[in-house]
Amino acid sequence: NQLNLSDLEATPELDVAIDGADEVDGDLTCIKGGGGCQAQEKVVAAAAKKFVVIADYRKDSQRLGEKWEKGIPVEVLPFAYKPVSLHLSRLGFEPVLRMAKNKAGPVVTDNSNLLLDVKFSKEKTFDWVSVEQQINNIPGVVEVGLFVNMASIAYFGMEDGTVKTRTKT
Repeated sequence: NQLNLSDLEATPELDVAIDGADEVDGDLTCIKGGGGCQAQEKVVAAAAKKFVVIADYRKDSQRLGEKWEKGIPVEVLPFAYKPVSLHLSRLGFEPVLRMAKNKAGPVVTDNSNLLLDVKFSKEKTFDWVSVEQQINNIPGVVEVGLFVNMASIAYFGMEDGTVKTRTKT
């Protein structure tokens, strides 16, 4: 099939990265990290010349928060989750430490960090570029599950078996 497998050490620039999303809005801004890997996924997406999202119709929305109600995943250093949570609360968000379902304690990422699910008002209009920058600037934040201005196209598998395409406008 002529598909070569590699890693970012050997291939630091990719032609294309393809991944799913928890929600994609009308501007192709994505919430990712429901599975807890947004830091690694963002590094891969940023290394690609083109980032393609493939998701089912339940992830397609016009505004973030329409479908994905768990908030924006934010990976934080374990010792910093309380100060980061306080800072996020002061910005008007509602951070919740993600707890594990099948073990005691919080979810631990592949990078040995913790996850905050940061809830936001669905009624408010956000400048997601600014929100991403504000959260990333909080000391202790490793990465934010907002993928702003990264995706160039999204394909949604519809319930009837058709595919809906959304491109960057």
